[in-house]
Amino acid sequence: MTQTRPPPVSPPSLLLTMAEGPRIAGEFTALLAAWNWLRKQPKGDGHPVLVLPGFTAGDASTLFLRRFLRELEYDVLPWDLGKNTGESYLVPMLYRRINAIIKSTDAPFSIIGQSLGGVFARELARSFPSHVRQVITLGSPFRTRDGEGTNNMVRRMFERSATIRPAERVRMGMLPDNTRPPPVPSTAIFSRTDGIVSWELCKEYDGPYAESVEIVGSHTGMSLNPLVFWILANRLAQPLGEWTRLERSTLNRARFDLWKSPVCDFPKLDLLHPLRSGA
Repeated sequence: MTQTRPPPVSPPSLLLTMAEGPRIAGEFTALLAAWNWLRKQPKGDGHPVLVLPGFTAGDASTLFLRRFLRELEYDVLPWDLGKNTGESYLVPMLYRRINAIIKSTDAPFSIIGQSLGGVFARELARSFPSHVRQVITLGSPFRTRDGEGTNNMVRRMFERSATIRPAERVRMGMLPDNTRPPPVPSTAIFSRTDGIVSWELCKEYDGPYAESVEIVGSHTGMSLNPLVFWILANRLAQPLGEWTRLERSTLNRARFDLWKSPVCDFPKLDLLHPLRSGA
């Protein structure tokens, strides 16, 4: 019996792609306005959290996300491998990074990955299931085939850096089985208004410990989106071994509280606080 190939997924519209820049600025402004409210979220248990950047980005792209998690008292670990070019030489370097983390701590660690960093995060969870506590991806197109559903310019950049077709290069290096969730709790955050990759490619597969959470925002700005920050705080705060899916009512309440927070906090609003926070 021949297997029918799913229909191809189209990339985001040109309008969404062109709107990426202005929306990133808007998300950053919203983050500054909501920072006081976000800092009031429950403190974590201090477990290690590794943060992986997206394609062509480095640790600078996740600076504010990592600052926020440190405010919640997590042991935040940067990528520390320079720019994420997506090339195969990064794979053994990333595995050495994970082994170093395992040797330095007895606690299972969580992994947050933006875009391509999330693709790496899911496969690290497959390779180190007893050490990875949970995985959270931000606009990560782990369902893509041959780079379909990706902005053409970004796809060409990836092809030039990788020298072979995207899906072949990634699968040869990191993706032995990418048709099911990782063997650990996993949360895939996606946006239907993503201007770089199609949102259909960023949703998690069905599984007892897998979920997809929708936000409204840009692709690149997910590491600055205040609702994403709240979702991260909520997911990471779950006790070890007691993971449950995020309820829609809880997410909707957070959306409401987020929008009203600048008004409620206005007398003590300090927009410069996250800019002064430690790296």
